[in-house]
Amino acid sequence: MIDELVRAEAAVVSCADAAAWALSERDLIAALDATHRLQQRLAAVQLAVVRELDGRGVALAQGASSTAVWLRERLRLDVSAARRLVGLAASIDVAPPAVRDALASGAVSVEQARVIAETAATVTASAGSEVADKAVGVLVEWARQFDPTLLRKLGTRILDHVAPDLADAAAAAALAAEAARATRDRHVTISEQAGGRLRLSGTLDAEAAALLRAVIDPLSAPAGPDDTRCAGQRRHDALADVCRLALRTGELPENGGDPAQLVVTIDYDGLARQVGGGTLDVGLRLTPDTVRQLACDAAILPAVLGGAGQVLDVGRQRRLVTGPLRRALVLRDGGCAFPGCDRPPRWCAAHHIRHWADGGPTSLDNAVLLCGHHHRHIHQADWLVRLGGNGHPEFVPPAWLDPDQIPRRNHYHQRT
Repeated sequence: MIDELVRAEAAVVSCADAAAWALSERDLIAALDATHRLQQRLAAVQLAVVRELDGRGVALAQGASSTAVWLRERLRLDVSAARRLVGLAASIDVAPPAVRDALASGAVSVEQARVIAETAATVTASAGSEVADKAVGVLVEWARQFDPTLLRKLGTRILDHVAPDLADAAAAAALAAEAARATRDRHVTISEQAGGRLRLSGTLDAEAAALLRAVIDPLSAPAGPDDTRCAGQRRHDALADVCRLALRTGELPENGGDPAQLVVTIDYDGLARQVGGGTLDVGLRLTPDTVRQLACDAAILPAVLGGAGQVLDVGRQRRLVTGPLRRALVLRDGGCAFPGCDRPPRWCAAHHIRHWADGGPTSLDNAVLLCGHHHRHIHQADWLVRLGGNGHPEFVPPAWLDPDQIPRRNHYHQRT
C-alpha cells in the first residue's frame, strides 16, 4: 500500500506542475471530474486507515485523549474536522459493502457516502439488511444527480421506492433516528482568532435552539431608528447581554473552587498608571476602555505580573490548589499543559510535579494544570513533567515513544 501511495503522490505532483491554462475548456472539465473521483477514492483509503488506527488504540497509547485529538495534531486539522473524520470512518466501516465500493470507485462524495451510510443504518434497523442493500443501490444512483442535502431529504422516504409496505413504520423510526443524531451531534466550538476575538460555531438540538431564540430574539431587536448595527452585530451584543445577566444572578456553579468571575491581568506599570490595558485569564487582550467598563459591570480580580511577566506566587503551603494560587496557575498555563491538549482551565485540576505524598510543596513552581485524561495519564505513564527555563511546563516523553526524549510543550495556550 505504501509503495502504491508513493507512486500516486508522484503522479499528482506531476499534474500539479502541469500548465492548466493550456487545456481546452472540455479538458478542464474532464480534469475536474478526474480530480474529484481521485479525491473520493483516496478518501476511502484514508477512512480505512483511520478506522484501523482507532480500533488499535494508537492515539491512547501515544498519550492523546482520543483519536480525533491525535489526528488534529498529526494532520494539523481543525478539531471538528478530525471528529468528522473519525465518525465517518466508523459509519462507513459498518455500512453495507456497496457504500464503501461506491466511495472507492469515485461514484459518490464523502458527504454523500455519509448520508447513504446513515440512511442504510436506519433502514436496516426498521426493515432488515436485504431492504437496506436495495436502498443503498437506489441512493448511489440518486447521488449522480443530487447533493448531500437533497440526498438526505430523499432518503427519509426511500422505503416508498424499495419497500412501500414498510414505509409508514420506517418513517417513524427515521424520525427517532434523526432525533438521536441531533442529540449526538450537538456541540459548540469556541476558537481563538487574532486580536483577542473568538469564533463561535456549532450545532444546537431543537430544544437548545428554541431556548436560544427565545432569549436572543427580543434582545437583538433594533434599539430604535438610529440603531445602525446589522443583524449579526445585534445578535452578538444580545449574547453578551445574556452572559452579563447570568453573571449577575450569582447562581452559576463554581469554577475551579472560585465563583464565576472575570480575572483581568495587568502589569505593574499599568497598575501604577491606574488600570491601563489588561488581559483576561484566557489570554484575551482588553483595551483600557474595556477594562474600565468591566470594572463598572463586574468584580475584577487583579493579578499583578513582574517585569519579566512572571506571575507573583500568591499561594500558601497547603495540599489543595485553590483561590489565589489556582488563579496564578491558570494565568501561567492557560489550560491543560499537556502537549497538544486544548482543554480550558475549568476542565483541569492542579497536579503536583513532585507529588504531595513525596514531600512536594503546594506552590506555583510545583504545580501544573492537567485535564482529567492527562492527569490520569501522567500518573500511569512514564512521562516526566518539569518547568522549563522560562518557568513554563514541559513534558519529556518516555523512551519507547521518543528515543531522543525531546521535551514537548503545549502551544495552544501561549499568549502572544
